[in-house]
Amino acid sequence: MQKVTVRVPASTSNLGPGFDCLGVALCIHNDVTVTRGARSRLQAIVGEAADLFFHQTRRAPFSFSASITGNVPCSRGLGSSVTLRLGVLRALNALTGNALDRLSIFQLCARLEGHPDNAAPAVFGGFTVVQSGVRPAIQRFDVSALLSFVLLIPDVEVKTSAARRILPSRITHTAAVENCANACAITAAFASGDYHNLRGAFVDHLHQPYRKRLIPFLPPAIAAAEKAGALGAFLSGSGSTIAAVTLRSPKKVAAAMLRAAGSTSAHTLITRADNQGARILPLRTPQSAIRN
Repeated sequence: MQKVTVRVPASTSNLGPGFDCLGVALCIHNDVTVTRGARSRLQAIVGEAADLFFHQTRRAPFSFSASITGNVPCSRGLGSSVTLRLGVLRALNALTGNALDRLSIFQLCARLEGHPDNAAPAVFGGFTVVQSGVRPAIQRFDVSALLSFVLLIPDVEVKTSAARRILPSRITHTAAVENCANACAITAAFASGDYHNLRGAFVDHLHQPYRKRLIPFLPPAIAAAEKAGALGAFLSGSGSTIAAVTLRSPKKVAAAMLRAAGSTSAHTLITRADNQGARILPLRTPQSAIRN
């Protein structure tokens, strides 16, 4: 095998109060193709992933090229960096005999990212809960196709590093308790499939009140989504995308969010959860010529 293409889903993380531990894979994808033996100048993010992979597996490094195509926007809080890192890790693993299992690949990807909340759903699909630690533990649950995710994607890039710098080092005990309760409620709703219980559970005190400095239309967009019938809405990752979750009228929710964004250049996208996670695409074989 000389070439591998890996399809990796986008992901929405945090889901409001579940900072750095909750995430959902979405049916928006990037395809990462790695070709062994080809020489090309690799992006730094690709080189870092390759170096870590070869070090961890003790496989002999080899030259390769990497390309990415797809629909996951960059720096919008939808896990675009994970799609590239994970795609490279999965492809190199396949090209070297599958030395690593999915959990090990997730751990490498989370290490490269610096946080596991996008890596987990991208690897395993569905709704994921990550218990942090040296070796993070994962729980995942399928998400019903009845649940729609409405994304308001502004024409504004937000770097994760910048979004983290504005967060406070401390919050009140009351705020911490409410965040824990809401994150538990979200987890229980996804685990049980009782999605109506998501209503009111996306309120957050850890990061969203501070990141609205970067995305001032966040509160009105959330309020508009809920008024239009959504179960709730939240900042996707570190932004700038705002995600709403709904069981009905996703187009109505999308239109309301877009109006709430005001004059900001933005577009909406309605999608569902991806329960598969990253997967290797079958090789395309050229059709044989037909002779008369």
